Amino acid sequence: MAFEEWEQAKANAAAAGDDTRMQLAGRPAAGGSGGNGGASDLVVHDDELGKLGNMAYDLRHQLGVDGKHARHASYEAAGSLADDGFDMGTALSEACDSWDTKLKTLGDACGQISNHLDYSRGAHAKDEDRITSQMSSIAKLDEYLKYDK
Repeated sequence: MAFEEWEQAKANAAAAGDDTRMQLAGRPAAGGSGGNGGASDLVVHDDELGKLGNMAYDLRHQLGVDGKHARHASYEAAGSLADDGFDMGTALSEACDSWDTKLKTLGDACGQISNHLDYSRGAHAKDEDRITSQMSSIAKLDEYLKYDK
């Protein structure tokens, strides 16, 4: 569909006055089976992604700080219990090792979330610039062709 035809189709839909909506090929109409109730396919709020990324980063940092404190205190208690001849000291030491593994996994997951959100923000900005540039080129071509007739 040429740009002029697209603009005319949009104008016709707007003039219809009802909830007629334009859609690209492959996108279900409002209320269709797309699962999003006719809402936009992709909505990215850069500030929200930034906030979520910061929260994930802060959580990762806090897990490291608090986890280190808990690890130190637990290993100290395990050593003290083991020195006093309690089998519980060995069990607590094994629990601490498991805790370290889980804490590292959770911290890594928070880091991945933060990094992915940062990447998504950058990728979205690049995509937006590319699409804007392409649409501008199409509009310029359409103007050129319109005056060429």
